[in-house]
Amino acid sequence: MLRGLLFDMDGVLVNNLDIHRQAFAEFFRRYGVERTFDDLSRVFGKGNDDIMGELMPRDIVERVGIRELGYEKEAIYREIYAPIITPQEGLLDLLAASERAGLRSAVGSSGYRANVDFVLERCDIGRYFEAIVAGDEVTRCKPDPEIYLTAAAKLDLKPAECVVFEDAEAGIEAAKRAGIKVVALATTFSRNFLLQTDADVIINDFRDITIDDLRHLIEA
Repeated sequence: MLRGLLFDMDGVLVNNLDIHRQAFAEFFRRYGVERTFDDLSRVFGKGNDDIMGELMPRDIVERVGIRELGYEKEAIYREIYAPIITPQEGLLDLLAASERAGLRSAVGSSGYRANVDFVLERCDIGRYFEAIVAGDEVTRCKPDPEIYLTAAAKLDLKPAECVVFEDAEAGIEAAKRAGIKVVALATTFSRNFLLQTDADVIINDFRDITIDDLRHLIEA
């Protein structure tokens, strides 16, 4: 029986791939680091500590600090995004429908808590979420299942009673390892790419799915 919805943030609550790309470009420029979009694509969905460890030279990481680098990049992101942020297409209608249906909702993101709070406040959707689990609040980020197991537990739900909304391979893997059905949004990655993952359903955005669809997914 469907009782809860767990939402990733980047690429799910908001369609923000281009904003993150702009923020990374400015961040790398500051440190004289050259990286390609393919480099970024390989780390989308992971925690910032992992991303910085993979993309930034060791000497910079040791000099500045891995967490401090992540904070700096995300501050750039929020500054760029603040004037133009909007919710993902169809999200508000789905959240309202889930509330009417008595479903409980949580955010489970590898992003920093400051980014989650920023998105919920700027999009005026915080009232829909009973719990938040962010990447800087857990021991292991996606693809480890900790974030989604913790989110379900905070709602007092079993993983099998939830559906996860994801956009990235690392997050899809995390949800599946937690024993949760996954709806993947083709925002950050193409539908063809997502077909190669373990996602149960692939949609373009939230206009493509209903609460009844989600109930059928749980029962399948």
